[in-house]
Amino acid sequence: MRWIARAAMLAFAAALTACATTSDLMVPPDRGVPAASDVSQPTIAPPPVTILVSIDGFRPDYLDRGVTPNLNALAAAGISAAMRPSFPSKTFPNHWTIVTGLRPDRNGIVSNNMQDVGRPDQKFTMENSKDPYWWNAAEPIWVTAEKANIRTATMFWPGSNVAWGGTMAKDWPNDVSNGVRPEDWWPFDIVIPGDQRVDGVIDWLRRPAGTRPRFVTLYFDTIDTAGHTFGPSSPKTTEAVAAIDRTIGRLVAGLRGLGQPVNLVIVADHGMADTSRERTIAMDKIADPGDYTIFETGTFAALYAVPGHEAALEKALLKPHDHLQCWKKSDIPARFHYGANPRVPPYFCLAQVGWLTAKTTPTKEGDRGNHGYDNDAPDMRALFIASGPAIRPLGKLATFDNVDVAPLLRDLLGLPAGQNLDGDDAPFRAALGK
Repeated sequence: MRWIARAAMLAFAAALTACATTSDLMVPPDRGVPAASDVSQPTIAPPPVTILVSIDGFRPDYLDRGVTPNLNALAAAGISAAMRPSFPSKTFPNHWTIVTGLRPDRNGIVSNNMQDVGRPDQKFTMENSKDPYWWNAAEPIWVTAEKANIRTATMFWPGSNVAWGGTMAKDWPNDVSNGVRPEDWWPFDIVIPGDQRVDGVIDWLRRPAGTRPRFVTLYFDTIDTAGHTFGPSSPKTTEAVAAIDRTIGRLVAGLRGLGQPVNLVIVADHGMADTSRERTIAMDKIADPGDYTIFETGTFAALYAVPGHEAALEKALLKPHDHLQCWKKSDIPARFHYGANPRVPPYFCLAQVGWLTAKTTPTKEGDRGNHGYDNDAPDMRALFIASGPAIRPLGKLATFDNVDVAPLLRDLLGLPAGQNLDGDDAPFRAALGK
């Protein structure tokens, strides 16, 4: 037991150090008391930069595992919450919601995989997503900022490599005309480690004022990968949480070294639930495969009826099932705000948290963790932390919807309130002094 006590003492000491240094970073240099040697050479702090960080798949309760001194310090210096993702609680839909302020049914990115009646011969996937056609329904905040002459830079954010608003040529090399991208952007590459991503952001912020971005995004995927591979309860996932916290510490230290005031907004797109092959629902046991084609399975199943087989499929799907509920898209419960978009398949079956759907009964173990469930389920809650000179340290906030993040970003960047958004800045007004 002695080594446990010693480890706890070291962790506590590290947390105290992190609290001090992280809080110091968030205070602009000109608010501090200058050292005697600096009195004759006053410095003017650069204007605050806003950095939006996504830690994919980071559940808020990961902060309680005793391995996140840097993130906990940022939360203590600002505000935090267990944020409710939009439905479905998947990666691409929620990243696009966070930067547009529109839910997936309105922003057009309704799942990680999609079909569109206007492009029947194409399929949208996370690996095949560069065509602006799929994204043009909702303007992301970096485009709004660029239009307002606010320079932006994106380090791996879903959709940020897309020339938004443009049109892609059908023929190679598929040039895009009339699109807008961030002034600086890196296409996602999973092999680039977190420290290198952080260093890229720091390099952007070393630039002279004329070419330095004022809005930056930064994305990390390792927590989501660990949660899928090992499950959210696994010690391996806790190790990944500790590693990403060190990476956040590197970001904080780099910004402090620049003397750059920063408003940090750190989010996750969704949480993670433990899953197992033993908790799988085979869709061919629910309905006759001759009555449908199945487009997507996992935490939910999306299906199309074989023409002329609609009645038979509905008779099979729409009755009660253990651990599964199915709807016609028009009957999906209103609280999900989902089903009006033509990209949502006609039939939708949602598994109970912890259960999965599959085409047939699986024969080998798959992911130990997954997401995409009811967005109000506790395991689907997502991390939210905001800290910086514009944020009062008010501590934990009540749970809010992630459509409210885009209005917060607009406030921090000095952009006008968006029109006809699904969220607003109400959860943050006290922290912003509004």
